[in-house]
Amino acid sequence: MKNQRKTKIQETSIVKVQEDLEKKPIEIPGLIDSFLASQDIRAISKEVYRKGLERLINWMQSNQITQPDRTSILRFKTFLQECSLSVNTINSYLVAVKRFFVYLQGERLYPDIAKGIKGMKQPKGHLKESPTVGQVKEILSRIDISTIKGKRNFAMINLMARTGLRTIEVIRSDLEDIKQEGGEALLFVQGKGRDSKDEFVLLMDAALKPILAYLKGRGKVDPEDPLFISHSDRNKGQRLTTRTLRKISKDAYRDIGIDRKKMSAHSLRHFFATQSLKAGAPLLQVKEAMRHASIETTQRYLHNLDRIEKGAERFINF
Repeated sequence: MKNQRKTKIQETSIVKVQEDLEKKPIEIPGLIDSFLASQDIRAISKEVYRKGLERLINWMQSNQITQPDRTSILRFKTFLQECSLSVNTINSYLVAVKRFFVYLQGERLYPDIAKGIKGMKQPKGHLKESPTVGQVKEILSRIDISTIKGKRNFAMINLMARTGLRTIEVIRSDLEDIKQEGGEALLFVQGKGRDSKDEFVLLMDAALKPILAYLKGRGKVDPEDPLFISHSDRNKGQRLTTRTLRKISKDAYRDIGIDRKKMSAHSLRHFFATQSLKAGAPLLQVKEAMRHASIETTQRYLHNLDRIEKGAERFINF
């Protein structure tokens, strides 16, 4: 009986605290820095969290909300969907918001109104299309390799198609990341979610020779230099950006008459996975080359191939 009374008092106390917190307007801008400082996450993740919370601030201000509740967070989630953001971006922003309100409740500043808010479901399959072998060959054949920019663009696009590198991995690469081990050339890369260059892709001759031709065209280089640099007057010698690499890829697609949103630089990664599996590469080796955290991610490519090649539709004949 005494324990029941004690529990009842505790519950009443919690409710009272919640009610008191809900009466206070929330000043999110002034709390973001202290929240981020309390999070044991990588710097790049903190920037994503900051962007998500800044989105929330702007949305609240435009809707004149000073005391958000659970309905507010659900409305904000709908707003993010209407912004045509990717599922990954929306979910990253929602994680930031959810952790932020957990932090606020822990500091007795505001109740956790985002508790239980669900993220977006990932769509089946892949969001990007994959070019065909013929299209990749045509793209490469149209690049003018008589210029230093052409040599660079050929080397980058060819590299992504033959190794499945992400754009950020290409941009982060330095000359010294190319190493010889066991008589083979390897390019060590800083993979997704990694803090160091502790993973590698194998550079077969068809991938390595265009890189060497490009470096020869650059003249004197230092091992610590970026592997791919800008050759424009404005940023000459500086490391390329992912934005520039994406534009180069888009322009290359357009040169062969492809101008679709789902065909991008990242499509070359899908091309590598699809073509290596079609050629008989073991699933586990494709996973290692793609640097996937889970083999289930790699299996999506295999599932799509089986679905296409062995589709039930092929058995209909009338």
